Amino acid sequence: MNRRTVLAAAAAALLLSACTGTGGTSKGAEAKAPVDPSKVSGTITVLTHRTDLVQNGTMKKYAAAFNKTYPDVQVEFQALTNYEAEVKIRMNTENYGDVLMIPAVIKKDDYPKFFASLGTVAERSKKYRFTDFSTVDGKVYGQSPIGVMPGFVYNKRVWREAGITEWPTTPDEFLAGLKTIKAKTDAIPYYTNFAAQWPLTSWTYVNGSVHCDPQATTELAEGDPWAEGADLRVGDTLLYDIVRQGLAEKDPTTTNWESSKPRLAKGEIATQWLGSWAIIQFQDAARQAGTNPDDIGFMPFPAQVDGTFCATLAPDYNQAVNIHSEHKEAARAWIDWFTDKSGYDRDNLAISPLKDAPLPEVLEPYEDAGVKLIELDDSAGAKVKLIDNDSEVGIYKPDYRQDLVDLARGAREGSLDGFLGDLGEKWTETQGNVGS
Repeated sequence: MNRRTVLAAAAAALLLSACTGTGGTSKGAEAKAPVDPSKVSGTITVLTHRTDLVQNGTMKKYAAAFNKTYPDVQVEFQALTNYEAEVKIRMNTENYGDVLMIPAVIKKDDYPKFFASLGTVAERSKKYRFTDFSTVDGKVYGQSPIGVMPGFVYNKRVWREAGITEWPTTPDEFLAGLKTIKAKTDAIPYYTNFAAQWPLTSWTYVNGSVHCDPQATTELAEGDPWAEGADLRVGDTLLYDIVRQGLAEKDPTTTNWESSKPRLAKGEIATQWLGSWAIIQFQDAARQAGTNPDDIGFMPFPAQVDGTFCATLAPDYNQAVNIHSEHKEAARAWIDWFTDKSGYDRDNLAISPLKDAPLPEVLEPYEDAGVKLIELDDSAGAKVKLIDNDSEVGIYKPDYRQDLVDLARGAREGSLDGFLGDLGEKWTETQGNVGS
């Protein structure tokens, strides 16, 4: 299961009543950081969506390294293929591991019912990025081991063969680039991964990049995301135009996520909108296919503010301590070590959550190009998810963008303006019924 499967299930509009059994009966517990590693003991179970890393033994290697500091803590892993659905069910009980990734279905305000505090936001924000994404009433309940940013994973060789060596700066320039790729190469210019569904949710993370706005999440909570010029409208319009102009695969229903990786690595596909988490997967696919992993590039959304590209930073899954764990100190030790010392961020070519850490080498082109990296203020994130669920729009689900692709390819009737207008109407009507 890859990282962004969370987005397919993310905010699955599953009612939290499904998560209010015996698992949600207490609040206010803390998981304090150990002072003396030699005095920390116990067996902890870590739930993870990284089935690949459990299967290939990588997680065991992390645990062995962890045991050099914490020799009396035994770490056991449970890899869940359909993480969101399986954890949601388990959270009806108290048995949902000692450490787990916070499921998207859990409302932010309910974090204290299910997870132990890791400390205050004032304390943790000095060292870590993304703390406000899991903060409730001044306390932090989760910590992501990596940060990610959205962008286009692309085959640099194919783009060069089409004569394009500079990143497009506008949606029109991007479309022109895809048209040139179609005319001058044999590659599919853009691949939607429609059938896998979850990749389409990545388009929501255009939000913030178009206008370089750290308050973009607040804008979702207070305005119409599909108003003229709004970030989501710009992104959705680009996706529509790509498909409408015949620049994507011929039949989106036949796409395949796993095969898209070696196909892009070999130059059969030119471009996909995903996220920085995907780079290493495509580079590995290149190695396995016998092609050059350096051909895998990453480019920002084609929009600039005052001549500068912007890209948003966000956390991956946040690890948390089960409030019912009998080994909270050991669980906290694992989270701290995995975040600070494991090298998981470097192994995945990802952004470290440590504020003083450099960008991974693969993102050095962003530094060279002066791309401005912004962290979105997530203080309105909980309200956005409520609006999204109650309106049944589903910006964190694949359905509406599948409908958008169908509209663009003629499999659905209607106009783009009408389609986006309907989304905006549902969204804004719901805003007034959702508390801040």
